Amino acid sequence: MNAQEGKAQLSALTAWISQHAPQLGSALSLQKFDAGQSNPSFLLKCDHRQLVLRRKPAGELLASAHAVDREFRLISALQNTPVPVPEAIALCEDNSVIGSMFYLMSYEPGDILWDPALPEIIRNRRADYYFSLVGTLAELHRVDYKACGLEDFGKPGNYYARQLARWSSQYEASATAVINEMDQLITWLADNTPADDGQSCIIHGDYRLDNVIFHRGESKIRAVLDWELATLGHPMADLAYYLMALRLPRTGEIKGLQNEDLATLGIPDEDSLIDHYCHVRGINRPAHTEFYLAFSFFRLAAILQGVYKRGLDGNASSERAIRMGKLVQPLAAMGLSVTRQAAGI
Repeated sequence: MNAQEGKAQLSALTAWISQHAPQLGSALSLQKFDAGQSNPSFLLKCDHRQLVLRRKPAGELLASAHAVDREFRLISALQNTPVPVPEAIALCEDNSVIGSMFYLMSYEPGDILWDPALPEIIRNRRADYYFSLVGTLAELHRVDYKACGLEDFGKPGNYYARQLARWSSQYEASATAVINEMDQLITWLADNTPADDGQSCIIHGDYRLDNVIFHRGESKIRAVLDWELATLGHPMADLAYYLMALRLPRTGEIKGLQNEDLATLGIPDEDSLIDHYCHVRGINRPAHTEFYLAFSFFRLAAILQGVYKRGLDGNASSERAIRMGKLVQPLAAMGLSVTRQAAGI
């Protein structure tokens, strides 16, 4: 975007803000955050406040993807719950303002941590961060979504069967080559889907370390971000997705803690994190953990395949999207390794 286009965009934003959030004043500058592979986010400076503008990406999009209006609705509904979220300010559904739908939320300064080994945190405090993350997730799953007006935010029941169908379809729509491990994993998941147990709650869909902001120098979470994939679903989908960090490779585009000595690092192991989660929610330990983990690897691989395809098409929000395509096959292979664990192989 050249200077003239940027000026025109700020002028259009100012006109829209004057009608929908006049307390903000005029739009002064808009700067894109480097992070983020899906919905681009920008720091918007106005006369009276700094904000975050989150919009749909440019280009042709898969059906139901990048629903920023759903994100806005959800964080609006969570404002007065124990789940920390940014303040929801205004939603623009008029594509003509800046070229796509967007919403405004509060800018929340704090610490965003990217490495699950937490090298910035002293050893004896690292467990606090992990338990804070898991505890906040449990609080999300305890929210009464009907009382929040979100009864129609998703379809309760048969979550895994529906999600497997959805992400298989999304994966096929964005596939650029045959990946045998993905095909095998999809087959195993279809053959081993647990019977529906009736659990339904708000799930984040992409809950991980770098999608939260901590208060400066504290393990307390200030805001949970990136709700694009949120829906009503099975709580174990979120927990297993988060726990993948303990199994992902130590190096690469998405860092994990595979083969690390967690005790030496001062980081709780998988069982301890599951126990803490269950304690906060007041439930027994879940069954079918291997299925939940295998599904999480498949789903992340399917998501990254979509990111990669958008990168090839020139529509991704970062050049890193192209490199993400290299992760699809290894993630599927890790999912298959969990299935062999389930079979006792």
